[in-house]
Amino acid sequence: MHAENELNMTQRKNKFPLELCTMPGFAGSSAYYLRYEDPHNDNELVSSEANDYWGNVDLYVGGIEHATGHLIYSRFWNKFLYDCGYVRDEEPFRKLVNQGMIQGRSNFVYRIKDAAGSGSVGGPVFVSHGMRGEYDVTPIHVDVNIVSNDILDIEAFREWNPEYRNAEFILEDGKYICGWAVEKMSKSMFNVVNPDDIVERFGADTLRLYEMFLGPIDQSKPWDTNGIDGVSRFLRKYWNLFFKGDEFIVSDEPPTAEERKSIHKLIKKTGQDIENFSFNTAVSAFMICANELTAMKCNKRTVLRDFTIVLSPFAPHITEEIWHRLGNTTTVCDAQFPEYNEEYLKEHTVTYAVSFNGKTRFNLQLPADMMRDEVEKTVLAHESAAKWLAGNTPRKTIVVPGKIVNIVL
Repeated sequence: MHAENELNMTQRKNKFPLELCTMPGFAGSSAYYLRYEDPHNDNELVSSEANDYWGNVDLYVGGIEHATGHLIYSRFWNKFLYDCGYVRDEEPFRKLVNQGMIQGRSNFVYRIKDAAGSGSVGGPVFVSHGMRGEYDVTPIHVDVNIVSNDILDIEAFREWNPEYRNAEFILEDGKYICGWAVEKMSKSMFNVVNPDDIVERFGADTLRLYEMFLGPIDQSKPWDTNGIDGVSRFLRKYWNLFFKGDEFIVSDEPPTAEERKSIHKLIKKTGQDIENFSFNTAVSAFMICANELTAMKCNKRTVLRDFTIVLSPFAPHITEEIWHRLGNTTTVCDAQFPEYNEEYLKEHTVTYAVSFNGKTRFNLQLPADMMRDEVEKTVLAHESAAKWLAGNTPRKTIVVPGKIVNIVL
């Protein structure tokens, strides 16, 4: 027995030699960011000159699990190197952002209990979601890739599992509707979404935008393929600002005041959102701007050029294509981010809610710079006010500039 154990140890040693040096895994993977500052230095990890120039990492983005793994060791080693005088900053990272987990959207089919073999062809029987209350059922996870908008592809379901090849289905409105729930993405729950499939169907830009649109970067949010259509429609609407069919319709005419206001509102909002890592609200701003420009039938080059630059960090592929269609020879990635002009954002008119004895009766749009007494005179002289005045003289008129006018009778 002793000889056999020695033989086994010798075999293990020859096949899998023990790694006795843990420094590369412990120290190297924890302080690697310092090496980027001085990669060609053969004498030290990082020179004081290089560390003074670069400093430590400005922004670290990683999952929350890193807080008890990589980050705690990075802080340990950086503080050790700081105490030894090798690095300038005590902390390795100046700002930390932990992105939230993307959860899975699971789908379920409902198998009627004790109905195995009771179908006309001897298979299990499944009832649609809306009718499941009429039966004693067992919910079963089903592959989300054979479900579209909660509608089951029945033939794909039969192929998915040989056990269900002869399954029968009780439908509602001619369709099998699946149930759903938000759960952790897991192979056992069949709710893992392959990004390659999304890219193949919708394109990489749609995938990028939708991931950002799901919610705040630091919060967990459910993946819902049903909602990706809205982002895809936005990109088509953006493309249609430049094209009518196959015709490139961009005009060199100067933009109107409303068109300038729309694009400068977007520039301001997106610039602030990027600085605050609020990418989901930036995507909403893109959609709003595209709707506004579409409604105005805007095809002005200066407006659409700025739209393309602002959108490019979020959807680089489609914007690169448009950028070159606009006549540029360099990449949109090198374009200067536009600056907004506050003058273009000023409101020239405001809408007053006109009330009589505290009840709103009509709205009136007036110049934003109109004085209080002029607002009062204009409202009282308006034809819509005559009905509610009914010949009476107001006892008091309250004007809240830019908001309401309340007439007390």
